[in-house]
Amino acid sequence: MSQIDKQAIKEQFQRHSSDSGSSDVQVALLTKRIEQLTEHLKQHRKDHSSRYGLIKMVSARRRLLNYLKKTDEARYKELIKQLSIRR
Repeated sequence: MSQIDKQAIKEQFQRHSSDSGSSDVQVALLTKRIEQLTEHLKQHRKDHSSRYGLIKMVSARRRLLNYLKKTDEARYKELIKQLSIRR
């Protein structure tokens, strides 16, 4: 993912002007990387090391979403709606 893509995602999901590490931004970046890796694995079925990385990213996103749901459920619902994440 290029720096331009990352910056666009950060600008879309940041909570204030200098926000780059909130749960919302982290979940959005992980979601984009998960989508890209899923497409890669559709073509390269035997790439087990990338599949392991995908599982780790999905787990990290799940932990962040659980934290967000526990602390601010309204933000959580809005985020999964924006990112079209099944939950």
